[in-house]
Amino acid sequence: MTATRTPHELFVSTAPYYARFRPGYDPALYDMLAARFGLNGTQRILDLGTGTGVLALPLARLVGHVTAIDPELGMLDEARKLAAEQDITNIDWVEGNSTTLPSMKLDPVLLTVMGAAFHWMDRDQTLRDLDQLIEPNGAVVLASGGVPGDVEPAPWLKVIADVRTHYLGPERRAGAGTYSHPKERHQDVLARSPFSHVDTARWDRTITRTLDEVVGLQFSYSYSSTAQLGDQKDAFERDVRRALTEFSPAGTFDELVRTEAIIATRP
Repeated sequence: MTATRTPHELFVSTAPYYARFRPGYDPALYDMLAARFGLNGTQRILDLGTGTGVLALPLARLVGHVTAIDPELGMLDEARKLAAEQDITNIDWVEGNSTTLPSMKLDPVLLTVMGAAFHWMDRDQTLRDLDQLIEPNGAVVLASGGVPGDVEPAPWLKVIADVRTHYLGPERRAGAGTYSHPKERHQDVLARSPFSHVDTARWDRTITRTLDEVVGLQFSYSYSSTAQLGDQKDAFERDVRRALTEFSPAGTFDELVRTEAIIATRP
């Protein structure tokens, strides 16, 4: 049986899989930010909830300095390894979270970027705190794969979902409980914040993965992490491999992947 795991255990166990198997955001996102905010190698940026540095690493090549904050040391360790491999030296990797921002004495930043971590935060309070940190002409940038349901899921995802449900139940687990996406859109939360001028940009691309890559991707999610699965991990992997091979004997799996950027500035 699977044991109850803390969120910390879940995220630490996903770190090496996250760094290797998550596709990252469309390069057009960084081109857009560079053009819109005149990024020329001198600015400071905050990446809040950095994970393994998916946003921080490419942005570090465009600005002077990035402060990358995450509560999970396992994620930060993976991010440091990736930065060293890419010879990126202008990122400070800092343990912390949205609630520690007021006490961290950070320098002002032009942009604060956040990935999926924003939906775990007290969004209203985080935006009030960021109002004290972001420069007058700066912005909050939320990057994600879009709202669940906006993109038609690849049919092979249901194959995996059926196996996951067999092992873990129908709800996405989050520690001892379950996770559901916030009912209120990020845009609506931003509209009542100091950063109430909101634009949204989207880019779609098709990614083709091998069977090994699809399996590794499952362990990058907290709701199907190796910690969540516990001693059922090997059986889960075996059944996923079998089901996917039956679905696609060729061993390749296409998926339409969206990058969505919500850019919020002061009016």
